[in-house]
Amino acid sequence: MSQPVHIDINCDMGESYGRWTLGHDEEVMPNITSANIACGFHGGDPHVMRRTVELAIQHGVAVGAHPGLPDLMGFGRRRMDVSPAELKDIHRYQVGALAAFAQAAGTRIQHVKPHGIQYHMFEENLPLGRASAEQVLELDPEIILMTMAMTKYDAEARKVKGVRIAAEGFADRVYADDGQLVSRKLGKDALITDPAKAAEQAVRMAMEGKVRTITGKVIDAKVATICIHGDSPGSDKIVAAVREGLVKAGAIVKPLRDWLPR
Repeated sequence: MSQPVHIDINCDMGESYGRWTLGHDEEVMPNITSANIACGFHGGDPHVMRRTVELAIQHGVAVGAHPGLPDLMGFGRRRMDVSPAELKDIHRYQVGALAAFAQAAGTRIQHVKPHGIQYHMFEENLPLGRASAEQVLELDPEIILMTMAMTKYDAEARKVKGVRIAAEGFADRVYADDGQLVSRKLGKDALITDPAKAAEQAVRMAMEGKVRTITGKVIDAKVATICIHGDSPGSDKIVAAVREGLVKAGAIVKPLRDWLPR
């Protein structure tokens, strides 16, 4: 008898700040299992952080930190020249802030997911990627680090003994043949905005460990968690379709904290 397939659905949340609103947090939250909450550097502010933690708890969603580079105007999607030590400080400052809000609300941080351009930076500069894993382990060995599946970053992070890793796939992004995401510079060709197609991609990753690339090639994509970007067009509809598709396919959709091995 085959083993049940567990999968987590994560989404970037709490990226509004001040009078500026981004995303559909209240509509998306009921259909995800893990929330990546912005911590003030690329988006979010103290009040949004508190409200987003409370919203996650209301829906039984695990709270995670989504630390970004200190680039509010660029939404954390522009490269910065930082050292491994500086990256640790940047992450720890933000994760610590969210941990305080989580503790005050009666919960704790489940995971850390680096935001924006950092996945690409870590792929090109492995010491930075390793620092992101070391920072999580040094802060709390129970915290899970989300990495991008099929990358050198994922492999490097796993070399840090004791760190818990959850490889991530994307339901709303197009993949290249090398397992990387197609650049957003290509516009609509880099995004999957059709909820049915996003659900199909999520189901294939969860149930088969595969993904179809932009050229039609099918490659390995073994993932523990599937992301939908909160700022994607129609993200609320995409998330609902993805969860429905996964459940219909027989996947057990739960937060990582409930099933990821230690």
